Amino acid sequence: MLKHRPGLSRHDDLAKAMDYMLKRWPVFTRFLDDGLVCLTNNAAERALRGIALGRKAWLFAGSDRGGQRAAFMYSLIVTAKLNDVDPQAWLADVLARIANYPSHQLDDLLPWHWAVSSDRRAA
Repeated sequence: MLKHRPGLSRHDDLAKAMDYMLKRWPVFTRFLDDGLVCLTNNAAERALRGIALGRKAWLFAGSDRGGQRAAFMYSLIVTAKLNDVDPQAWLADVLARIANYPSHQLDDLLPWHWAVSSDRRAA
């Protein structure tokens, strides 16, 4: 690229692509130094896919407060998924137990603790 770039007009699309790549060369080649770096951002895009698909439906949250509640619930569901917990089972269990649960032990109902305690209950 360094050899062929000077021969191209700065308005040429190929020259613009080369300039973009050359300016960010250390970032583009980071995966060569660290084998843990992923070559694509497909995982991040897959994680955001649900948000993008629901975008129009979320316009009808009713109000700002409704939108905040929807965002709160979505963050709980994603947190459960990230902790390998079935969100529907977790929410059903938590909603059934939370009214009689001691307030100083509410952390036990969070997805990362719930998975461990549900495994113990099943055993």
